[in-house]
Amino acid sequence: MTWLYCLSTLVVLSTSFVTGIRYEPNWASIDSRPIPAWYDEGKLGIFIHFGVFSVPSVGFNSESEWFWNYWKNLKVPAYIDFMNKNYKPDFTYADFAKDFTAEFFDANKWADILNSSGADYIVFTSKHGEGYTNWPSNISFNWNSMAVGPKRDIVGELMEAIRGKTKLHFGLYHCLYEWLHPLYLRDKENNWQTRDFVTKKALPGLYEIVNTYKPDIVWSDGDYEAPDTYWNSTGFLAWLYNDSPVKDIVVTNDRWGIGANCTHGGVWTCRDRYLPGKLQTHKWVNAMTIDRQSWGYRRNADLSQYLSIEEILATFAQTVSCGGNMLMNVGPQKDGIIAPIFEERLRQLGQWLSVNGDAIRGTRPWTTQNDTLTPTVWYTKKANIIYAIVLNWPETDTLELAAPVPSANTRVALLGYTGGQFQYTNLPTGGIGIMIPPIAVNKMPCQWAWVFTLTNLKNA
Repeated sequence: MTWLYCLSTLVVLSTSFVTGIRYEPNWASIDSRPIPAWYDEGKLGIFIHFGVFSVPSVGFNSESEWFWNYWKNLKVPAYIDFMNKNYKPDFTYADFAKDFTAEFFDANKWADILNSSGADYIVFTSKHGEGYTNWPSNISFNWNSMAVGPKRDIVGELMEAIRGKTKLHFGLYHCLYEWLHPLYLRDKENNWQTRDFVTKKALPGLYEIVNTYKPDIVWSDGDYEAPDTYWNSTGFLAWLYNDSPVKDIVVTNDRWGIGANCTHGGVWTCRDRYLPGKLQTHKWVNAMTIDRQSWGYRRNADLSQYLSIEEILATFAQTVSCGGNMLMNVGPQKDGIIAPIFEERLRQLGQWLSVNGDAIRGTRPWTTQNDTLTPTVWYTKKANIIYAIVLNWPETDTLELAAPVPSANTRVALLGYTGGQFQYTNLPTGGIGIMIPPIAVNKMPCQWAWVFTLTNLKNA
């Protein structure tokens, strides 16, 4: 059985969701649940990391959202030095919360910016490893966005704007562990034989966000220190799939405890910025960042540390060609502003998709992912159309591709181009040579990553 056949089978199963099935709290049963079809159709999601960590908003060759852990738990010298130089000796991490003001947080504006990306869904941080919740949680009574900081239900406001103003699916990230929570540290000291943190904090928080906000995605994280049995992951997932208010539509990931990653659960993340470069047998996602180093906002980031739109599109093309989705992260500032460089990248991506979306949305992997003759070309497929995503415009008058085998009825066009079809030749060694005529700059359909459509190939 080929990898393509396996993946195609997976997708077909997910398009006809089976109702009436009760999933048991074990991995064999949980893993048998098809991934809801909407997730594979859209391909692109936007990740948003926003929390108290957005106040210090610095990262020294590392993530800003881990600030507290690097400073107080891992005691990284650069973070200790930063605090010693800039804050009074008795300053605590909790003192940052009062400056998490979000005074410019406008959920409707966020919805507009996020929607402009052409994405199909978002995933917003309800709680990160610092334990602070972006909603008025009943189990985090004095460490939440209503009690201290913005004095607002950030999750609720964003949910209403996303669902009221866009067609985006609304998802929530939830970090299972909390680096310095006393109950978690005690369970860890007891080698996970006690589960007080799980029963009193982690699981109640998960049930609370699902029942309150009904997210289409539950993105778990912070699982990797303890086994899945400690977290009761299969028990929670069985409830989520059987009895929760989102049981028929919800998508989950694989971060549910030691041994689950890239093995169990819903969509596989495997690791951050996962980009295998070849077709996978299970639906996967490339969770990646525009800031090369951090998920949270960094005040000390250099321009060179942000991905260009060309780099983002190269990552996107490779990801989709190999059967994955891309979840691209932005980190808003503590005042609730999405920095212009993030907004620009989102709008650039949306601009590209407005021309080339047919090569992404609703596509499936082809038998070939990356062309062997022109390696900067990645392929996708929809019905009898093969899409060749060309990352670099040809420097000569012929684009030579090894993978497509033309027939007498093959047609070649360029998405968004109104100048007609392209002539081509059969290469002596096999493949196709697309003849590129002179095209005026103002007639080019887009600025980056052009897409040729090839129909009626022999090997489509």
